[in-house]
Amino acid sequence: MRKGYSLLAMIAVLGQVPASVAPLSAAPPSQARRPSPQGLCRTPTALPVLGAEQVQQQDQRDERRRSDRAVMSAPPPPPPMAPPPPMAMPAPTTSIDMAEADSAASDVVVTGSRIDGAVSKESSGAVSTDETVAAAAPPAATADRAMPGYLPPPRPYPRPRPQSGLLTAGEHDDLLNPELYADYVRKSDLAQQVPDLPRLDTARVLTVTVKDRAGRPVPFAAVELACADGSRLNLKTMADGTVAFFPNMDRLGNKVWVRAAAADWREVSIASGQGGQRVDFTVSSQAQQVRKLDLMLAIDTTGSMGDEIRYLQSELQSIVGAIRQRHQGIDLRVGFVFYRDEGDDYVTSTFPLTADVAAGQRELARHYAGGGGDYPEAMEQALIRAAGQAWRPDAVKTMLLVADAPPHDDKFGLAWRAAEHLRAKRVHIVPVAASGVADKAEYAMRAMAAATQSRYTFLTDDSGIGNAHAKPAIDCYLVTRLDTLLRRVIDSQLSGRRIEPGEQEVIRTVGQYENGRCIIPPGHRFEQ
Repeated sequence: MRKGYSLLAMIAVLGQVPASVAPLSAAPPSQARRPSPQGLCRTPTALPVLGAEQVQQQDQRDERRRSDRAVMSAPPPPPPMAPPPPMAMPAPTTSIDMAEADSAASDVVVTGSRIDGAVSKESSGAVSTDETVAAAAPPAATADRAMPGYLPPPRPYPRPRPQSGLLTAGEHDDLLNPELYADYVRKSDLAQQVPDLPRLDTARVLTVTVKDRAGRPVPFAAVELACADGSRLNLKTMADGTVAFFPNMDRLGNKVWVRAAAADWREVSIASGQGGQRVDFTVSSQAQQVRKLDLMLAIDTTGSMGDEIRYLQSELQSIVGAIRQRHQGIDLRVGFVFYRDEGDDYVTSTFPLTADVAAGQRELARHYAGGGGDYPEAMEQALIRAAGQAWRPDAVKTMLLVADAPPHDDKFGLAWRAAEHLRAKRVHIVPVAASGVADKAEYAMRAMAAATQSRYTFLTDDSGIGNAHAKPAIDCYLVTRLDTLLRRVIDSQLSGRRIEPGEQEVIRTVGQYENGRCIIPPGHRFEQ
């Protein structure tokens, strides 16, 4: 278990206190005509305009794959007739030796998501009986007796048929665990390797809440914040009626003026130390239930993502079905940005947001894993494409970023700038960290999730499917099925309240977890 902080300290940090507010203060300084990029109330600079997507080679590859499948499925031609009749030619056969790996139970202590040879369930600190998972070895060398022109069928792999409910995952909210995130960033040396990596201080947050007179959160309410130099930030509330401003990232200075839904301005002093501040507004308009959802998936389709793509094709249908069942009459649109890297069949391939969910499902089924080569991929271009989508202003906006690799080092700044533009559009970025995720990818995706008031999700090895999944740098989490986890995350974003899994949904517990927060025994001091 990693280092943490006591329950008392956690409550002090997380229990946001009302900010020092001057009641009904005078109007803020006049808005600067040309605010400096380095001034207060910082906004991200414009994104580059990407050219038209080149997908012709992808279409040609699809045609070749269809042709190959047709050849493989066609029966071999009969042998020619000639006297005397020859003995019948045997049908082509493929001999494959599948090696089975022995699975053995062993006593282990669960400290993360990866356990060699065993999957364990842990609840409330108690480790249950280990459930061993048999891992099949790769196919042995194939001895084919192939007639000329015959292509043997694809080699079978020791994996179950893709279907929803098999992949397992955990999730973490860095906004609920600010001291842990600050400790994670402080101990990382990634910022020295990549100067453009974002530095997000989740321990200093100014939260603006907007509720109606009945105390219900008001979604999509306009919140305006003015800084001392006249520069301004304009963001709308999420479904929970909040906007999170980050004093360091947003460069708020020592004093700001805030108003919501065109109410009177309030003068707020920004605390210099750590801790959350809150400014509450009550408006006369009645809160309306969210009726729309824009769901975009940005998916890394390079070669290492084969397992994730195969299963995601099944998981999406389950997730959409559960959301529609829980939110009757929801106006749902789906869209995709598939991406690889420079030099591959395509860099990005975009399927715009549409209400035709069946068409989106067919588009997802059409894509497969390929290309790549090196570790980083063109994530920044996928984020730019996603930021340019026609997101609806009165819809909850969620983007699942399914990836196992970061952008290239020299593209981190551009990727983060695209994430900031998605934040300005009020899009929740929900990373789905796949197998192979390493330090840089986790760092970038956790920052994107926190900045957009979202959660970081990650696949685990509990399912026994696919490649090994990296252990996250997270102190506590619950392991559940991926489809139910993503359903809960999206459901929480639609309803404006955090939804926890039922006891029967939990496969394994890591650390001391309580409603999204990590509870660590008192007395620990963070390393400086």
